[in-house]
Amino acid sequence: MGMRGCFAALAGFLLLPSAGAVADTFPSKPLKVITSQGAGGLSDIFMRGLADQLGPALGQNVVVENRVGAGGTVGARACAEAAPDGYTFCILPDVAILYNPIILTKQDFDPKTRLTPITRLYNLTHVFAVTAALNVKSFDELIKHAKAHPKTMNYMTPAVAKVAFVNGLNKKHGTDLVRVPFKGGGDAVNSMLSNTTQVAIFGVGNLAQLIKAGKIVGLAIDGDKRNPLAPDVPTFKEAGYDVPGIPFHGLYAPMGTPKPILEKIYAETKKIVSKPDFEKRFVTGRGLVSVLNSPDEFDKELVSERQIALQIIKDSGLYPHVK
Repeated sequence: MGMRGCFAALAGFLLLPSAGAVADTFPSKPLKVITSQGAGGLSDIFMRGLADQLGPALGQNVVVENRVGAGGTVGARACAEAAPDGYTFCILPDVAILYNPIILTKQDFDPKTRLTPITRLYNLTHVFAVTAALNVKSFDELIKHAKAHPKTMNYMTPAVAKVAFVNGLNKKHGTDLVRVPFKGGGDAVNSMLSNTTQVAIFGVGNLAQLIKAGKIVGLAIDGDKRNPLAPDVPTFKEAGYDVPGIPFHGLYAPMGTPKPILEKIYAETKKIVSKPDFEKRFVTGRGLVSVLNSPDEFDKELVSERQIALQIIKDSGLYPHVK
């Protein structure tokens, strides 16, 4: 390259916007956030509440788009395929990020290399609930009923750890609870009310009102202590069971999204979710526990979470191809 070319290249480099300048001018158009649950699911409700306040905070509209299917992988893939310019991000369950990549060995999608973390938004508190029509009040009674009515019991859950738990019950007691497809928390509620599905292991926020109304019965709940949304439901430990793995939802963006933009979205998200009124309405009021760690912290955390997920999958015995 001649001297003139060197000066031209240097001039071009100097004209490139700095990372800070990119964040300062972002956003200049509406943003889209993808949620992998259907309408009425906890993450959909949470994200719509966040979008309503995140838009004004950023000075642009934030549009929520539901992309449902494959345990969150459909939404994750749609997010990863978007331009890494900060105008698309997504809220995804741990299943899509930790479990599916291990279980679905033939899929050509690895979220670890296609998505970048923004923050672990919240942990979920799952409740193991059954329809009131079963007339059971404990796991012992549920097992007795399942044995007396073989091939009639279905269940739904988004958590692999809970699938492993039910599989363990089936093996130990000779029952045959069968997992059925679902779209989200709203789907779980409707299926239970119609008695199409007899068991659901979902976020307590989806099921608390039905438990309170006596339409479904909670047998156990996540956590070291009872949840205020369902104070009469014992913890799994109180019920005599140990269920590993903490289900959660995180916020992600396509890999390659500029870090200053990630930090900006994270900062505004943390401000909004930390507000007492927002937290009461969309977090604690729905049985969630906010986390809100930084992009770097979340990235490091996912490394250990993948190891925990791998062990849960191996221990479950559901996927013999996973070594």
